Amino acid sequence: MSVRAIFLKYLNTIRFQAVLLFLFSTLLMVTLSRKANGQGFTRQDTLRGSITPERAWWDLTDYDLSVRVFPDTKYISGTNIIRYKVISTSQVMQLDLQPPLEITYITSSSKSLTFKRDGNVYYVSLLETQNPGDTNEVTVTFSGNPVSAKNAPWDGGFSWKKDSNGNDFIGTSCQGIGASIWWPCKDHMYDEPDKMYIHITAPTSLTAVSNGRLISSQQNNDSTSTFNWLVSNPINNYGVTVNIGDYVHFGEKYNGEKGILDCDYYVLKDNLEKAKEHFKEATKMLKAFEFWLGPYPFYEDGYKLVETPFLGMEHQSAIAYGNRYKEGYLGQDLSLTGWGLKFDYIIVHESAHEWFANSITYSDMADMWVHESFACYAESLFLEYYYGKKAASEYIIGLRNDIQNDKSIVGKYNVNNEGSGDMYPKGANMLHTLRQIVNDDEKWRALLQGLSKTFYHQVVATAQIENFISDAVGLNLHPFFNQYLRDYRIPSFDYIIENNILKYRWSNVVEGFNIPVKVAINENETWLNANSEWQEIKIQAKIKTVQVDLNFYVESMNLTGYDENK
Repeated sequence: MSVRAIFLKYLNTIRFQAVLLFLFSTLLMVTLSRKANGQGFTRQDTLRGSITPERAWWDLTDYDLSVRVFPDTKYISGTNIIRYKVISTSQVMQLDLQPPLEITYITSSSKSLTFKRDGNVYYVSLLETQNPGDTNEVTVTFSGNPVSAKNAPWDGGFSWKKDSNGNDFIGTSCQGIGASIWWPCKDHMYDEPDKMYIHITAPTSLTAVSNGRLISSQQNNDSTSTFNWLVSNPINNYGVTVNIGDYVHFGEKYNGEKGILDCDYYVLKDNLEKAKEHFKEATKMLKAFEFWLGPYPFYEDGYKLVETPFLGMEHQSAIAYGNRYKEGYLGQDLSLTGWGLKFDYIIVHESAHEWFANSITYSDMADMWVHESFACYAESLFLEYYYGKKAASEYIIGLRNDIQNDKSIVGKYNVNNEGSGDMYPKGANMLHTLRQIVNDDEKWRALLQGLSKTFYHQVVATAQIENFISDAVGLNLHPFFNQYLRDYRIPSFDYIIENNILKYRWSNVVEGFNIPVKVAINENETWLNANSEWQEIKIQAKIKTVQVDLNFYVESMNLTGYDENK
């Protein structure tokens, strides 16, 4: 049967629709790795994805970004003041801005600087000697028609839409493709500014919303208004956002783990009453996640939900919301268990990224699992908090329907490449399996909170997360992570029954894989410390049934009657 015929045959089934939504999103995300062809990466991939010499010598301290948006012509112009501390001597700075936008000029100390362009990269020649320890700044002026996102948030750029009343409804999204798709910056995840000022100018009839807190706004003399926002915490570059629309605002105070948290909601005017009811889920989310993950990481900047013309994104302290005020994922349950309709996927999943993505941020795109595996797993933590452990387990197990086991979850380093979309459901099931090994709910909760505390507002590599968890659990888990993050195979628990003797081992595994596993033998649960070598256990009665606990993301194979040496 042709692909087209299969597609048409199953198009109207509920299961296929749910799976299609998920696969479509993850496949589109994979395209952002931007391979030049099947044989390698481009020079631009390396310039974007690596810490080049022209990046390494300076450390960001803050951005002061001003953007004027012209909806009628889909044009933007602005400046970005980039402040930095000199780490080592150099006179050439790499800045990033993707065409068709252009940098028109750059100044430092009121002096014009020369620069040359190499694709998405600008090399800036600095006039003043860059002495280690000095704090300097450059002002970048830019303009043009930015890339229009065709299917945000899976591709990147500006979304230029209209609301039901014909008003402009605009948003930005740029995960993967990079913040330089719409503003000039140091477009690599390893270096974050300590704070950021954002000024958005838009038509006076509209409201412009960004990250952090609204400090002030003013009406200008040209039928525009400027909204001034301050982010007082470190922020990753793809988390910076512009949202413009016919917004109305409402809010509430949440009494959280660190005191009173300001929760602000910006929604289209016609959706106000609907949002007031639906967004009650936001504080439910905060309560559950503060219990499991520790205090919300950005009390100083507050928490926001901002309605957007696309599905959603984890923009720091300004979560993009476009789930149409439905439970689940656009009204569907990705787990196919029913539990996925007990919460709004975007409110829960994208807000979980405030802990894992915005506070704890990957240093290289290859480690994107640190964001997505934990955020996907956090969906089950929300369910467990309100519906119990069984509901959470059923949900996570249900997500296995979407696992492809196609390639490594960890991508290629230094070329802005993410790994398999399995980082969502398989990564979540890896963490769920790890929790079974820990076998102590309070210890597991302490581990999650320990991650939040230890790596608070930090940029991390996979190795740091692996080492922390291994130390917290007290086991060498590096083979475990190698198996689930760097190998596509599912571990197989092989066993042979010989009357009252059970022989067992792990197969389909990397070297050193030796996790303990819970197995029911004749419906009596026991723990077995399995590795890749055959071992055996003797019980008192004849063995009739062997069942591996479903909470472990493994397969099992009864090899009774086969040659155990194979």
